[in-house]
Amino acid sequence: MSGHSKWHNIAAKKGKADAARGRIFTKLGRELAVAAKGNPNPATNSKLADVIAKAKAANMPNDNIQRSIKKAAGELSGSDYKELTYEGYGVAGSAVIIQTLTDNNNRTAGDVRSVLSKHGGSMGSTGCVSYNFENKGYIVVERTLELDEDTMTEFALDAGADDIRVEDDIYEIFTTPEAFSDVRKYLEEKNAELVAAAPKGRRNEEIEDKIKFLQAEIAMIPQNKIALPADKVKTFENMLEALEDLDDVQNVYHNVDLPDDDE
Repeated sequence: MSGHSKWHNIAAKKGKADAARGRIFTKLGRELAVAAKGNPNPATNSKLADVIAKAKAANMPNDNIQRSIKKAAGELSGSDYKELTYEGYGVAGSAVIIQTLTDNNNRTAGDVRSVLSKHGGSMGSTGCVSYNFENKGYIVVERTLELDEDTMTEFALDAGADDIRVEDDIYEIFTTPEAFSDVRKYLEEKNAELVAAAPKGRRNEEIEDKIKFLQAEIAMIPQNKIALPADKVKTFENMLEALEDLDDVQNVYHNVDLPDDDE
């Protein structure tokens, strides 16, 4: 799960292979189980509700989501998973934040440090790059002919979002961390209203979502982005992939303006 705060790059990375999708589901499964420990009811556990929304946006099947929640009282009951965040640098002074879930701090720190070092980067101290990032609710919605800019902007602002950015094929919606859940729920309710009002076709035909979430999570958004020299871009992208391949890594955020991958 790569938090690049640019949907084109996220989508390209997610669509490369089924193996990558399976890895994403595995990481989400662990995040769901950890969030569900002590309270597996999303109606009263807002953190779990947010992770469920994140999983659904990644097209994780509902059966997988429910299975992961049930594991909270079983498989993970004897595990002490901790959320740890590492900060560091990639090539050419780029900034990287790595969020992890781990039951072995030394292993995870060593793995992250090794990947950074092998790709021309280095581990930094707490706070060395996070000052250049803002913790924000980040929702990406598919832009369609049915969901025009005026309508989506009205929905987002009525929901309590701070800002909405319109791209060719998506809407990017930004919120405070505190408002994220309420904004997400509001948009889910609006989607349900639009689906209910849609003309019915063949009997029992399932109507597609009108507000399709492509991403929904609280993410670290860079205040300023940098462009890397052309000969450094591939090295940086390889570093991101290597970090995401680590089992303990949940999210990777950075401040690099990567070129769109049209392949």
